[in-house]
Amino acid sequence: MAKVPEKKKKEKRPTAEKRVLQSEKKRLQNRSYKATVNTGLRSFEDALKKGDSAEINKSLSSVFSLLDKAAKRGVFKKNKANRSKARLAARVQKVGIA
Repeated sequence: MAKVPEKKKKEKRPTAEKRVLQSEKKRLQNRSYKATVNTGLRSFEDALKKGDSAEINKSLSSVFSLLDKAAKRGVFKKNKANRSKARLAARVQKVGIA
């Protein structure tokens, strides 16, 4: 009789090893998104130094959006995002541009 080649079964991974891979992947995604948020914050800081009200409002809006998305994705906790937004808004009020 001819030998029938055996199909290789997918090797099952131990749960702990799988979780390590998942957490590493998530860590890299979170790190990347945090970098995006920090870049947005930097652009807001630059706009604040220039004092251009249109640019400040535009960058503030984009930072708010990034912080909300980060909270939704679980990169930041909801309260941290809200606290950061409140502090940024207070800085804009302090400069006197609404």
